[in-house]
Amino acid sequence: MTKLVLLHKADSIYEDEPDAKYDFPKSYLKAIREAVGDWAIYYEPVKAGPRGYFAVAKIMSVIPKPGVEGRYLALIEPGSYLPFDREVPRLSDGRPMERALMQADGTPKKGGAQQLAVRRLPEEDFARIVDLGLPQELEQIEAARYGTVAAGFDEAATPFHRPVLERLTRRPYRDVAFRRKVRDAYDYRCALSGLRLRNGGGRPEVQAAHIRPVESHGSDSVRNGLALSGTLHWMFDRGLISVAEDRTILISRNKVPSDVTDRLIVPDGKLCLPSDQRDWPHPENLRWHRENVFGHVVTTDPVPWA
Repeated sequence: MTKLVLLHKADSIYEDEPDAKYDFPKSYLKAIREAVGDWAIYYEPVKAGPRGYFAVAKIMSVIPKPGVEGRYLALIEPGSYLPFDREVPRLSDGRPMERALMQADGTPKKGGAQQLAVRRLPEEDFARIVDLGLPQELEQIEAARYGTVAAGFDEAATPFHRPVLERLTRRPYRDVAFRRKVRDAYDYRCALSGLRLRNGGGRPEVQAAHIRPVESHGSDSVRNGLALSGTLHWMFDRGLISVAEDRTILISRNKVPSDVTDRLIVPDGKLCLPSDQRDWPHPENLRWHRENVFGHVVTTDPVPWA
């Protein structure tokens, strides 16, 4: 097995879905087959945007792309994709993050390897990039963000060093990373009510909801998330609310009183979207929620508006 860097451009002719599949030509087949069962870092080239290294995912398998000669799909292991908390720049102090792109004097190479859409990545380079994008102390950073520290965290204690792969697979860490990215994408505003609420200490009240749950092969991509207030998060998870293909908010009218929705839902009845279109909910995730959750979940929980 080997780790890789995968070049991704949002407007490419290749039909990538970073949390689900990577579309590539036959010239990269050998390298990607070597990486099956291992991790890859996504990279945005200079001409496509400013992000640099922006996410990590695990390659599960490789298949021919149906109906397209000479093209293949690297299928991403469900639940493995994780966007970086901090996008990692291509250069640090003028030196490339990847040693293969560095000349003997530390300056960037011209052409050659840096033009490749798929690049093998040494373990040391992988660990360094992930450490910058997903810092080991992320949970402590989030816990202390608004002047309070969650139970179990001691600010005076030396942070425990969690190996890179443990961080990438540990659910509590991934939940913190997902929450930070989703709430930031929506500017801490509830996607269904349009409200940006904070408590007395300035802590945002909005939560991060998975559209398709992780246990149902949902990813930790921002495109599988919605920023929601506590009550609306509860309603969304229990199938009382969903979102139509045209982003109209759907309500289970026989289960939710109209006076409740009048108070909770944005007046125009349309989903409030992030400013960056790359963070908008993926239509397939919304479709999955409509077909598998909306109107299907039976709950005996007491309703929060009672």
